[in-house]
Parts: sequence; structure tokens; C-alpha cells
Amino acid sequence: MFIKLNDRVYINTDKITRIKIDEVQDGIRIRFYEGQEQVAKSKRYQTLKDAQDWIENNIK
Repeated sequence: MFIKLNDRVYINTDKITRIKIDEVQDGIRIRFYEGQEQVAKSKRYQTLKDAQDWIENNIK
């Protein structure tokens, strides 16, 4: 199943093995991994709650 990450990127959720929420210099980002390789990262979120809500609403 594909989900829309942003205007240009769709992610195949069948291949995603791990999702990680990271706090980086410019905010909070969600990182998507296939095995050990990072394959995508999300836009910036202001709070951890915003990132968690996005995951709950879009990843099933």
C-alpha cells in the first residue's frame, strides 16, 4: 500500500521495516527505513505529538 508523504513522494508501506521519530536541529522529523537503509524522511513538525498524530492517521 502506498501513502503520500508530500507533493512528490509516495512510500510503499509494505517495504518499510521501521519508522523513527527524530528530534533534529530544525524540528522533529519522521524517518522511514527499509532494513538498515533510510529511504525517506518527512517534513518538519513542531511537536512530537504532531508527528505521532501524522503516523496514526496515515499508517495503518
